[in-house]
Amino acid sequence: MKIRSESMTRRTVLCLVGPVLLETLAIARADEPVVTVHKDPNCGCCTSWVGHLKGAGFTVRVEETPDLDLVRTRLGVPVDLVACHTAEVSGYVIEGHVPALAIRRLLSERPKARGLAVPGMPVGSPGMEGGKPQPYTVVLFGPEGSRSFMRFNGTRPIEG
Repeated sequence: MKIRSESMTRRTVLCLVGPVLLETLAIARADEPVVTVHKDPNCGCCTSWVGHLKGAGFTVRVEETPDLDLVRTRLGVPVDLVACHTAEVSGYVIEGHVPALAIRRLLSERPKARGLAVPGMPVGSPGMEGGKPQPYTVVLFGPEGSRSFMRFNGTRPIEG
């Protein structure tokens, strides 16, 4: 008969510490903002953009709707900035294929604005991969108008 040592085994440590680690991770995730994405149920590029956000560590909740114009009107998205899908995060509106990096910067700096937009559907933007990426501008918009917030080529930021 084998007598077990009183030293802790790896399994014992995991059984004791595991629940504490899981609770700590759950609390940390609770502090992360949830991105609510409003999208057409049949839109593949919107689904790809959701995957981009999840891959960047965002928690994403998807609300499928065939009437995005109603959502955009409620959230105050200017007609000239309309794109493919509309999202909400921490009091901001995100319109179109905005890279996660720009959203992180927005949430870090917290400018006085309504949100960010990438008008249209630029090739190479998150969710629009395939083909040669085009340079495009992420626009900051709000009550005081619109201005360039960041520039990208694909998902890479560029100067200017």
